[in-house]
Amino acid sequence: MADLSFTHSQDFDYEHNPTWRIFRIMSEFVDGFSFLARIQRSVTFFGSARLKEDHPYYQQARALAERLAQRGYTVVTGGGPGIMQAANQGATEAGGESIGLNIQLPMEQRINRYVKEGMSFSFFFSRKVMLNFSAEAFIFFPGGYGTLDELFELLTLVQTGKHERTVPIVMVGVAYWEPLTRWLESELLDKLQTISADDLKIWTLTDDIDEAVRIVETGVETQTQQWIKQKGRSRKTVDDKLKQATRPMDSTEQ
Repeated sequence: MADLSFTHSQDFDYEHNPTWRIFRIMSEFVDGFSFLARIQRSVTFFGSARLKEDHPYYQQARALAERLAQRGYTVVTGGGPGIMQAANQGATEAGGESIGLNIQLPMEQRINRYVKEGMSFSFFFSRKVMLNFSAEAFIFFPGGYGTLDELFELLTLVQTGKHERTVPIVMVGVAYWEPLTRWLESELLDKLQTISADDLKIWTLTDDIDEAVRIVETGVETQTQQWIKQKGRSRKTVDDKLKQATRPMDSTEQ
């Protein structure tokens, strides 16, 4: 067991002591899931932080978030610039709820001005868990390593049963995403058989905002009806989301 004894508080390294850091990690998870429990009927947007306000994808994300906010959805993002700001802007301009789950990075201000309510995280991995279980639907716009990382983690969660198959995952930007999806089909499915055909049906690829809205609404309604049937209520509690995040994998997955 770690030795927590020390004579004076100024002699204790609160920032780098491993045991103390574990407490900070635990605190982020407790605060994060408590924060998520207040967010219902929500859609999380992912995408590049580097795209400027005049970029077509920025304007498309802003318009889609506005449409969803007008229909009563809470818009959740990572709270940063680029696509995240676009989605928060669209939600705010529509008078909807605009949430940001921010990461604290040195020498960089990440929170955008359109976030109405937010939470800051010190650790990437705890923030990723919250983003992965923050919503009933997920929208992916073109991005870099971070966006791809979030996409493949979410696809894995659905594939292994951590997320329901009914959760909508919409990839907006056919020109950007189609080469990747073709590669997944030709290499992973056809050549190596490292995924199944159903694993290519987890997402929907589109450029049509109307279609994206329909997919979200259909998927969220399906999940709501399933939840009412299972639990007798439509809202998820903090315990519900925690159980979802920590449920075992499907028996068919390695």
